[in-house]
Amino acid sequence: MNRHEESRRAFLKGAAVGAGAVGVGLVPDALAQSHEQHKTAEAPATTAQAHAHGGGHGAFLNDDHAATVTAFAERLMPGASGKPGATDAGVLNYIDLALAGAYADQQDFYRRGLAALDAYCRTTYGKPFVQLAPAQQDETITALEAGKATGFTWPSPQAFFNTVRTHTMEGMFADPVYGGNKDFAGWVLIGFPGAQPLFSPADLQSKDAFAGAPIIGLQTQSKSPSRRT
Repeated sequence: MNRHEESRRAFLKGAAVGAGAVGVGLVPDALAQSHEQHKTAEAPATTAQAHAHGGGHGAFLNDDHAATVTAFAERLMPGASGKPGATDAGVLNYIDLALAGAYADQQDFYRRGLAALDAYCRTTYGKPFVQLAPAQQDETITALEAGKATGFTWPSPQAFFNTVRTHTMEGMFADPVYGGNKDFAGWVLIGFPGAQPLFSPADLQSKDAFAGAPIIGLQTQSKSPSRRT
């Protein structure tokens, strides 16, 4: 992993930690409400899990769009040996489910943004985004962030970049019950203990990563007999 990729990972990790309650705080209320409306008492996350096992898309994104989102998210949060990235964490699964549910109002935003992205890449490099070399993908993302990528009307290049980056962070660090953060990859990366039912005063004062119990997600909590309803 080069220095540019390391700094990008460090930025997203720092932003996740700075958000406070990473496990739930990054998930918009609408997405949480959507989950509450569709879950069953027996298996609140079966839909998200089955979707991930089926390839992580198909609820909204087609194969081409899914490949582009996967490549884009992976450049934002690249994986490395022993360091999970966006693909490892199932960010595509999270975004696809969100666009089919709570983020349905952003479907056209993604369609138009992805089309403009590929059009810009074909004009600039003669290839769509997924076929570019990593360095060219990074150049493209930098142009989006700076608002210098041409051919965009709505969304603007900056709006598209900011939205995909935000959704990548959510898919990386939100509770796995929403379809991302597979195997707690994002939480392990930043030392977040998950939705633990109780922290001791010493835990709350400690600056070290919590190591008192296994990481717990919302799905695990919902199955606990001691959980209050």
